Amino acid sequence: MPDLQAAPSPLRDLSAHYDLIVIGGGINGAGVARDAAQRGLTTLLLEKGDFGSGTTGWSTRLIHGGLRYLQYFEFPLVRESLREREILLRNAPHLVKPIQFTLPLYRNSAHSGPELRAGMVLYDLLSYDKSLPNHRALGRAECQQLFPSLATDGLQGAVQYYDAQVEYAERLCLEVIQAAEVSGATVRNYAEVTEVRVENDVISELVCRDTLTQETIALKVGPNTQVVNTTGPWLDRLCQTGSEHQTGSEPTSPPQTASPSNGHPPADRQAGQPRPLSNRRLIGGTKGSHIVVAPFPGAPDTALYTEAARDGRPYFIVPWLGGFLIGTTDFRYNGDLDRVKADSDEIDYLLEATNAIIPSANLTRADVRFTYAGVRPLPYREGKSAGAITRKHILHDHATSQQGGVKNLLSLVGGKLTTHRNSSQEIVDTVYGKLGKPTPACRTASTALPGAIVASDPTIARTVATYSDRVPPMTIHHLFQLYGSKAPAVLALGDTSPELFAPLVEGLPDIKAQVIYAVQHEYARTLTDIAHRRTSLATLDGQYGLRALGAIADVLTQHCGWS
Repeated sequence: MPDLQAAPSPLRDLSAHYDLIVIGGGINGAGVARDAAQRGLTTLLLEKGDFGSGTTGWSTRLIHGGLRYLQYFEFPLVRESLREREILLRNAPHLVKPIQFTLPLYRNSAHSGPELRAGMVLYDLLSYDKSLPNHRALGRAECQQLFPSLATDGLQGAVQYYDAQVEYAERLCLEVIQAAEVSGATVRNYAEVTEVRVENDVISELVCRDTLTQETIALKVGPNTQVVNTTGPWLDRLCQTGSEHQTGSEPTSPPQTASPSNGHPPADRQAGQPRPLSNRRLIGGTKGSHIVVAPFPGAPDTALYTEAARDGRPYFIVPWLGGFLIGTTDFRYNGDLDRVKADSDEIDYLLEATNAIIPSANLTRADVRFTYAGVRPLPYREGKSAGAITRKHILHDHATSQQGGVKNLLSLVGGKLTTHRNSSQEIVDTVYGKLGKPTPACRTASTALPGAIVASDPTIARTVATYSDRVPPMTIHHLFQLYGSKAPAVLALGDTSPELFAPLVEGLPDIKAQVIYAVQHEYARTLTDIAHRRTSLATLDGQYGLRALGAIADVLTQHCGWS
């Protein structure tokens, strides 16, 4: 670790005034901060962990139109998703790339062949402005020829279509954060809001804690400052940290109690007393778990979108970082949001489903090299099945809450990786309305992310020519996949210190220069930030990045002043 006790907390230099404070640094909070700063709002973004370390980093890493949403007649959501998919393909081509899906059709599938083909036609129509090919149908014989390892019992054919994949979802979030900072936003990770103090129905102060140094500050919130809660699954938990505050009252510790049993704030609130920011539950999260396995016998050349034999639930088998990402599950979750993991029965479920659709796979627990799970921040809907809950986001204005609302607080309920830019635009439009200012046009749809680069860019060829005698071409290619146009800046760190060209783990493409770059330019403050979210070592290593820790620590002590 850095000498955190001696170093000043990154919280100390925060300003006393912002137009907008965004709490939650996943992809949605990042998108709001980027759009707001780009349009001229003085913006602060606070994240209690690392950027993208929650739901964003534990997704299936797809940028997709939501083919499944058609069965629930959510046509506007599908259209929105397909439009945003195209924007991301254009604005982040180094991170977001087309991927072909094959959807096998079996006699006992949830949808008949005609239904599925009609759905695919509608999917194509809703993406009329796309750059990707339309779908195509495969008969049984052609399907068996292309995918000889698929289970044959009841196989009737398949359809193939294109969506997009973001292998490094954490880095997509990171680039949106960087774009926000370039536009003037102030961003802080490991800055947890532990208490929201309310005075006269307006948030007046945020108690923030640096979760690494444990230093705490009380951040004044101006009377016209708007606060946006984009904490995802943690949304309700943040709403329970509210307390009634009066000028001159003594500071209080974050309240440990939940809202009163009747769900309404007390009528005679006293300074320092709990004051929930919402009088009802907003989030009804569902858990999605994934497993990662090495290539296996019968593994498909494309991604598969299929149904689990046990219960018919759709799931994906997706090529990812040289292996396969299999998931996801969808179960209601009410457990510890900071300790979410793939349970044993979920791992067995995904293995069983994959072995059923590809009998030659014969996957066992010994083949699982990585697991992860995240919680979808879906709207709370009593009695609805997890799969039937809408994936459309809801913008909740706390000023409209009964029993004394909070006038300067908005909460984003839901939100998707694919549609984060559009939901952010809606939020920033709303913030301008609440501020009573003219609303400038949103420019994020036409603005590329900082690392955007295409394969034909001459920068790539020049970089290969400059460094190929010192760095393997595989590594240079890998760096452009991760950093896009910023890859030459990473390699330049080795110009004066050639030892930084050395790999962090022998046989893997990540190099020591990336460690310095992560600390100096990418907000990395812990070993996990570097091994898991700035590089791909935690997944590629096969041992959760443990083999890389010694080399990472050496670079940090020699070049970054860490203890």
